[in-house]
Amino acid sequence: MHVASLAWCGGGPVSMSAVEPGTRLADRFRLEDRVSESGGATLWKAIDEILARPVAVHTFSPEFPRESEVVLAARAASRLTDPRLTQVFDAADEDGTAYVVSEWVHGESLLDLLAAGPMEPERGAVLVAEAAEALAHAHEAGMCHLNLTPGRLMWTEGGTVKLLGVGVDAAILGREADSPEEAEHADAEGLGRLLYAALTGHWPGEDDCGLPPAPLDDGKICTPRQVTAGVPGYLDTIAARILGVKRGPTPLAPPAEVAEALSQVPRPVPAPASTVPPSVELRAEAVDTLHARPVPPPPAPPRRPPGMFSRFLVTLVALLVMAVVGVGAWSLGKSLGTESETPASDAPTTPGAEPAKTVALTPAGAIGFDPLGDGEERNELAPRAIDGSYGTDWHTESYNDAKFGGLKKGVGLLIDLGRDAKLTKVMVDFGDVPGGSAELKLGGEPTPEALTVAASTKEAMGKVTFDLAGSEPSRYLMVWFTELPPYQNRFRGMILDLEITATED
Repeated sequence: MHVASLAWCGGGPVSMSAVEPGTRLADRFRLEDRVSESGGATLWKAIDEILARPVAVHTFSPEFPRESEVVLAARAASRLTDPRLTQVFDAADEDGTAYVVSEWVHGESLLDLLAAGPMEPERGAVLVAEAAEALAHAHEAGMCHLNLTPGRLMWTEGGTVKLLGVGVDAAILGREADSPEEAEHADAEGLGRLLYAALTGHWPGEDDCGLPPAPLDDGKICTPRQVTAGVPGYLDTIAARILGVKRGPTPLAPPAEVAEALSQVPRPVPAPASTVPPSVELRAEAVDTLHARPVPPPPAPPRRPPGMFSRFLVTLVALLVMAVVGVGAWSLGKSLGTESETPASDAPTTPGAEPAKTVALTPAGAIGFDPLGDGEERNELAPRAIDGSYGTDWHTESYNDAKFGGLKKGVGLLIDLGRDAKLTKVMVDFGDVPGGSAELKLGGEPTPEALTVAASTKEAMGKVTFDLAGSEPSRYLMVWFTELPPYQNRFRGMILDLEITATED
């Protein structure tokens, strides 16, 4: 990740007092639209002219008192690796200039999703559960948020969760905790307020975040079940415990405890549907304008998350389609091969013929695979492992035991290569947590019995390259976890991305 040391425009340092639409920072970020401006901090939508993508840029007036703190916080946040946290691309503070460039998120915030009323309880809880897991990762790295409001939790157009502003929000607003324990308690309570808001459509905090305040009962905040009918008892208990609404067990304190408490919430497939047409671009809200309530989108009809049997049928159909396509491709390849058995007169037939070329292979698709239960393993995340981005990942469910409690031999990611190919190498990025083991399986059919182990590693950590030279042509590739690395007091495997090479016929 690149972090620039100086912002330049037209060959000289930029004066923040002269920043306006069209200004270019670091000779690549062109400011386009001013999103918000308050307290000397301005949020812009900008274009990264080198990568041709939108980015969010914070600039600061000469009177802003915390430029150095913001840039330092941004640089620390840039080292966070959880894809559910906003990426920081660039930060600078030299010669009287300062700016922070971060990911521009397209989608709907929790505030947008609640404009038509409370969400389906478990869907709302899933958003908060993902945010809690991501925030626990940030706290492990010494970072906190301290500004958790419904406008900072996003559901993206790509179907993922994004938590905006870790580290940077607190620095811009001048918020800090006296100790790591105080920061953990503040962020855990913030997660509790987000969960309460998702379940009820009301906000249990003192600040104005664009939602109606939580109703009171004898001077105390009502529990979610008192506000909204149909809230499951266990979610009501979790929210009440985090916020200390009821007398009982010690409140959940670190975000990791909140994540653990919400880890058993069923993950719907698909996740919350957008109520905004795909052509509409929604921008991330500014830190200082979160009180502005958005125009309510039309309510979406409630949809039940598909049951286990339905998901199994979907996975089975997908596998059958992949198999049919594979047979068709094989038949076509065989017929073409028959027609071309007679070599052309000028084809090289001597020992000096050119060797086969090696090419990069782009997978046609991927699904998560679990040999038990519903047959899938976080199937909705599978495309992230083949999207060419190391900022997204596919990961397994979280388990209580590194070897799945002895219930099964493993779980994996099944990849359709699109055609039969003679693979030479496969590089898999397993992330930076040690403790995992994995196998690489190849085959011509998308079934466990048709796949054979071609390579393995007892150190499934970082970028591992599997040498597959000499292997038979295969249509399907599976990365199969036989042992999981630790993850937040449990165990979970992860694949950030793959690079596949094959010989070209």
